[in-house]
Amino acid sequence: MRLHYHFNMDIPDPDVIFHDGYYYLITTTMHFFPGGEILRSSDLKTWEHYSYVFEELENTPSQRLEGDGHIYGKGMWAPTLRYHDGIFYVAFSSNDMNKTYLYRAFDLKGPWKRNEIKGFYHDLSLLFDEGRAYLVYGNTDIRLTELNDELTGPKQGGIDRIIVDDAGNPMLGLEGSHIYKIDGRYYLFMIHSLHDRWRRVEAMYVSDSLEGEFIGGDIYDNDLGIRDSGIAQGGIVKGPLGDHLIMFQDSGAIGRLPVIVPFEWKDGSPVFEDDEKVEECKLKGLCGSDDFASGHKDFWQFNHEPDLSLVKFEDGFHITTDKVCRNIFHARNTLTQKIQGPVSEAAVTVDASALNNGDFAGLSAFQGDYAFVGVARADDKYYAVMLSNTSKGGIWDLTEDEGLEEERIELESSVLTVKVRCDFTNDTATCFIETPEGFKQIGTPHNIVFRLDHFTGCRFALSCFSTAECGGTAVFRKFKVK
Repeated sequence: MRLHYHFNMDIPDPDVIFHDGYYYLITTTMHFFPGGEILRSSDLKTWEHYSYVFEELENTPSQRLEGDGHIYGKGMWAPTLRYHDGIFYVAFSSNDMNKTYLYRAFDLKGPWKRNEIKGFYHDLSLLFDEGRAYLVYGNTDIRLTELNDELTGPKQGGIDRIIVDDAGNPMLGLEGSHIYKIDGRYYLFMIHSLHDRWRRVEAMYVSDSLEGEFIGGDIYDNDLGIRDSGIAQGGIVKGPLGDHLIMFQDSGAIGRLPVIVPFEWKDGSPVFEDDEKVEECKLKGLCGSDDFASGHKDFWQFNHEPDLSLVKFEDGFHITTDKVCRNIFHARNTLTQKIQGPVSEAAVTVDASALNNGDFAGLSAFQGDYAFVGVARADDKYYAVMLSNTSKGGIWDLTEDEGLEEERIELESSVLTVKVRCDFTNDTATCFIETPEGFKQIGTPHNIVFRLDHFTGCRFALSCFSTAECGGTAVFRKFKVK
């Protein structure tokens, strides 16, 4: 029996290679910066943060969260990671720019050189084969396109054809392509949904040539008893531990959790074991505590591209506001980190002494339906507040409403320690404030929900935003996770 492994953290759209003794996994990072996070493991069970591919994309006003602009649920999607002739390649499409980017480097730590690939290629996979390069991509209609020698666009007169289609699927047609050449044949792995209900299913199609017919169908319809939503969308990797298919599962508010499934090849097809023992992966350096003494740890990402002239790390994380906004979603320089399930809590001390009237500063369980606890200043007084949002629009629609203020308590000090507990067994976030008697709940437990307005799992986030005048500053110290 070979073990299956399960991540209890939002790491969507994994693509994995094995190189020089390590497995490397790249994941979608969407609107968070730095982006293109790469993880590393020697044994498939213990994973650590290794690097980021880019610090910024196009530096647009929306990517910088200026004015009312934003790129929630957009940005960098579904990357492909490959190693060929001494060079590492990362390619992905950006949904706010409607562009495709290709990064290349001699080392996964960088530096990375970037160029655009003319066109937009949804859920692309990169294939190098006999001195030529190809992209496979698309939704429902899956297309194979040959690239030019510079890898900057389609090759004139090169292969460009639909190789698989999933017409008539009323749920989700085939997408999430991962293509490989194995023993002279071409294997294409994809996800789609069952036709009668939403459930992830992995499919595989095979051809003897890139000009030939791709034949196949569903190969994996399972949830391993974890959650009845299916497991699919990912690629394969071969290493010293054998062959594995690395996919992910929709898992509620925590996000989309990778699952590593071993298999054996038989007659050119993967064969999966009936005995399904699942162990949780150990995650190192992907979340944690930080004192912000003179910087921040690598697991932090800004929500949108930051303006570093408005932040500093000096005995704490300092944020100064430069605009007036209605809610937490438009708070620039919000600092976030992923949450490890099934239950996790974070606490931080907020120094609100330099806030302006109308300012809010605090900690949140951050996604579309957020829960926020912190300090508000009004009429030259300080208050502990708990804000929440329950979205009323469609699943793609980001609310522009102000947060619902569930409770407000006047404070005697401008410094307050707050805490948020996220319980992904029932998808709730509960907020607390520290009192002389210990932590006291403020507001009510709030339902957190995975929605496509953010398209990401819930995170812990540190934010400061102004509703009346800009220029206020908050300082966050002693961030602790347990």
